[in-house]
This record gives sequence, structure tokens and C-alpha cells, in this order.
Amino acid sequence: MVNYCVYQDRCHQEVEQKMRDFLLIPEAREEILLYLMEENYLNEERFVRSYIRGKFYIKSWGRNKILNHLKFKGVPEKLVRNCFDEIHPEDYERTLRKIYDSYYEKQTGKDYQRKSKTVKYLMGRGFEYGDILEVVGES
Repeated sequence: MVNYCVYQDRCHQEVEQKMRDFLLIPEAREEILLYLMEENYLNEERFVRSYIRGKFYIKSWGRNKILNHLKFKGVPEKLVRNCFDEIHPEDYERTLRKIYDSYYEKQTGKDYQRKSKTVKYLMGRGFEYGDILEVVGES
């Protein structure tokens, strides 16, 4: 389990699932989980911060999509919201603007149709509606 956690940051749910796959008895699972946390192999905050950085800076996901995926992994929403400081506001705005401009240019039809399609696309990428409207208003 140490190698599993060293290879990549993991959340508690992933580690617990892996141990269930190994068919370990509950007492052994608890003991292993406790050891991993004490030795800092398993750190939920480090996992969340790493996940946020990766999904935003590499995949260009918005906050909503990141939050939903982390909730699905069993991470508390409060912890996720506290860790969103990993995304710099200027980078968030710049990324949103870049994706908006790129997608908008590829759309066909009337101006309002292009904007509508682009807004839907950005919401699907996890960006907040208010932030999208600010970008649309600037165009």
C-alpha cells in the first residue's frame, strides 16, 4: 500500500477501495490506513491540492467540475473550497478567456447562437456562469 500511495497522491476512498480489492480484514485495513496517515503517505489535503492543480493547469477544468469530481471521490466540500487557492485568479480568468475565444471562433451561425453554444460548452467544462458572463460581456 505504501508503493500505491508513493506512486501518486491518493484520496482515502481510493486507498480503501484498493484494500477492499485485496480482501483484507477490517482490522488490517484500519491499521494500514492509520500507518499511511501517520507516515504522511496518505494526506487528503495534499491530494486535493495536487488534483486541483493538475485538472486546472493541464486539463483546463473549471472549479465546478473539479469540485464535483472530488466530491465523487468522497472528499469533503469544505476541504476542496479551502484548497482552491491553488488556482490563481489571473490564471483562471486567462484560461477562461482563451477557451472562450478559441471555441467561439469555431462556431457557426448568428452571433447570439455562437455565444450560447460557447457558454454551454464552458459550463460543461466546469466554469461558473457569473465568470462566463463577465467574459462574454467583454467580447
